[in-house]
Amino acid sequence: MSGTFVGMPAFPEAAHEAVDNQTLRGNLRHATHTIRGKREKAVAEVSDWAQLREAGKRIKDHTLRHLDRYLVQLEESVTAAGGIVHWAADADEANRIVTRLVKETGESEVVKVKSMATQEIGLNEALEEEGIRAYETDLAELIVQLGKDRPSHILVPAIHRNRGEIRDIFEREMSEWGRPAPDGLTDTPAELAEAARLHLREKFLRAKVGVSGANFMIAETGTLVVVESEGNGRMCLTLPETLISVVGIEKILPTWQDLEVFLQTLPRSSTAERMNPYTSMWTGTSDEDGPRAFHLVLIDNGRTDTLADEVGRQALRCIRCSACLNVCPVYERAGGHAYGSVYPGPIGAILSPQLRGTQSEIDASLPYASSLCGACYEVCPVAIDIPEVLVHLRERIVEGGPVVREGNKVVLKPAKGHAAERAAMRAARWAFAHPGALRTGQRLASRTRRLHPRKLPGPGKAWSGTRDLPPLPAEPFRDWWQRTNGGKGGAK
Repeated sequence: MSGTFVGMPAFPEAAHEAVDNQTLRGNLRHATHTIRGKREKAVAEVSDWAQLREAGKRIKDHTLRHLDRYLVQLEESVTAAGGIVHWAADADEANRIVTRLVKETGESEVVKVKSMATQEIGLNEALEEEGIRAYETDLAELIVQLGKDRPSHILVPAIHRNRGEIRDIFEREMSEWGRPAPDGLTDTPAELAEAARLHLREKFLRAKVGVSGANFMIAETGTLVVVESEGNGRMCLTLPETLISVVGIEKILPTWQDLEVFLQTLPRSSTAERMNPYTSMWTGTSDEDGPRAFHLVLIDNGRTDTLADEVGRQALRCIRCSACLNVCPVYERAGGHAYGSVYPGPIGAILSPQLRGTQSEIDASLPYASSLCGACYEVCPVAIDIPEVLVHLRERIVEGGPVVREGNKVVLKPAKGHAAERAAMRAARWAFAHPGALRTGQRLASRTRRLHPRKLPGPGKAWSGTRDLPPLPAEPFRDWWQRTNGGKGGAK
C-alpha cells in the first residue's frame, strides 16, 4: 500500500490536535448522528437482517478461501466479454499500468468515479506527474479535490466540511478547474449541488477516458458493479470511449445470486436507503452501448499478506459501507484525517496496518485507536469482529512485529517500540509463575500505598493523564482470606 498522508504524525498526536477543533467536532457529531439514526430505521425494516448479515459473512469467507480459483474465473469471464485484465502486485505497478493505458489513448485528462482503491494507490498524483489531470465527479470527492484536502470518511469524504466552507471552496477554486461557480452562490444544498452539476457537466461531455473502482465483481459472468447516489457514476461508466476499472482482488463474488445479499445490506448500512438510486453493471464491451475499450486492473497491494493471517483476514470482507465509522466514539471526536490513511475509523485501524505493515509509527499506533466498545462489530453488515482484530494486531506489535513476505516465505519481523509494555508483561508473567514473590510484592505494595502517586511518571503519563490509578487495598486478598477464613479452602 502507498505511504501515509504526507506529514501525518502517529494517531495519538493527530487525534489530540483534532479534538481541539470545535468546528470539526461539531460537523462530525451532526453528520454521524444523522446517518446513524437513519440507518437504524432502515435496518429495522428488514425482518431477516441477522440472516442477511450471516449470509454476507459466509459468502465473503468462502470467496476468500477460494480466491485464487475465482480470480482466474473472473479473468476468463472478462476476457470472453471483450475486456482486458491486468494484474498489479502493488501500488506502483497499478499506477504504471493505468498511466500507460491513458497515454495510449492520447488523452491528457480522465473523469473518475469515487474509488477508494485509486486513492489507496495514489493514482491521481501518479497521473499528474505524467501530465494527466484526473477530475473527481462524486460531489464530496469534488469538494475534497477543489479544497486541496484529504478525504476523512469512507462514504462522505467531505464530512468534516460544513455548507459555508463548501461554498467558499467553490467560489475560490472552481474557476481554476473549469466552469466557475455562479455569481451570488449561497450555502443552500440545492445551489451547491447545482453549481457542482454545471461544473461537472462539461467534463462528462468531453471526456474520452473514465476511471472507476467497483463495489463488486461477479466471477461467473465477468460483470462489475458500482452503486452510487448521484448519477455521476453512470455518466463516467457510459460516456467515455475507454473505461479503466481499478479494483482490489477481494471485491469478487462467485455468482449473481450472491450479489442479491449485498444489494440489500450495503445501501441500508451506508446511506440508509432501501436500495441505491443508481446501480450500474457492465460486462466487457459492446458495439452498441458504453465504452469501446474496457480494462480491469486487479490490485493486490498487501491483500494476499492479509489473507495469510487467519484472524486479520476477516477485514477483507469489508464492503466499504462506513457503518462502523458512524458509531465509533473515537472517530466521532478525532475525525478521519487522524488515521493517516484513505481508510479511516475502525475498519481503517485494522485494514491499513495489514495492507501497509506496522513498520511506520502511525501504522503501529492505529490498532490502539479504539476503546474496544464493540459498537463497530454490532453494526457491520458482514460481521467483521473489529475488536478481535484490533487486539490481535496489538499482540503482533508487542510480541514480534509485522508478518511480511520475503520471497516465498512469510516471516515475523522484530517489533519496533513498546519496549516498556513488553517488559511489563514479562515481569507479570514471572511474578504469576512465582507465588511467593507475588505474595511478597502484594504485601509491600499494600503497606506503602500511601506513598503511591495518583499519576504515572514518564511514558505512563499517556495512560494516566485522563484517569487516576486505582487505589490499592489495605491488605492483599490472600492475607484477608487467611485472616477471615482461617485458611480453610484458602487461596495459595
